[in-house]
Amino acid sequence: MGRGGTMVGDTFGDRLTRYVSASVRTRHIPSQPPEVPDGLIEAILTAVNSEEAPFKTHLSRVRVEWLLPNADCLGNTAFEMSHHELEARKRQRLPPGPVTIGLHPILVEDEQLYVHTLAHELLHAAGLMDHNQRHATLLNEIAPSPKLSESPLLQEIRSQALAQQEVQEWNCSHCGFTWDRETVRAPSRCPKCARPFK
Repeated sequence: MGRGGTMVGDTFGDRLTRYVSASVRTRHIPSQPPEVPDGLIEAILTAVNSEEAPFKTHLSRVRVEWLLPNADCLGNTAFEMSHHELEARKRQRLPPGPVTIGLHPILVEDEQLYVHTLAHELLHAAGLMDHNQRHATLLNEIAPSPKLSESPLLQEIRSQALAQQEVQEWNCSHCGFTWDRETVRAPSRCPKCARPFK
């Protein structure tokens, strides 16, 4: 559910992989609490069913606040109940109790990434706890992530992630071509000879 240890994750599609640590800093926490954009909760309520999202009718009660500027994640969802108790409440169709979503204040600099991250966490708050394909599909339908080329914040996170990689350049075993690493994932083909990259 976006809990500590990572600033980036599978919510950014194939751009960055989960569990890459990166930190972006903001100078201040906004004086106003984060706002849920008009229509976002309604879009989630329409997209999910009660079986997969048993807490969806309680989304309007979720508290949204800013994380500290040194937080190591863009967002997280915190339930006050234990995992076992939450699972029991899902089965019994009971309320989830108090739920708090924390958002990194750096998100005020990127509106599309802000809405994407908030939608990601609201899906968790609705009861879709896992980072699975269904969660990713819903998120892409409701609030897609900005393209890397359109988001200076994602570019900064990617740069930090690349700097942490042990391999800083790729070398084709077929033609010997070498090029600087610009992606977290390994390339599928050599840009020079187009053969599968090994």
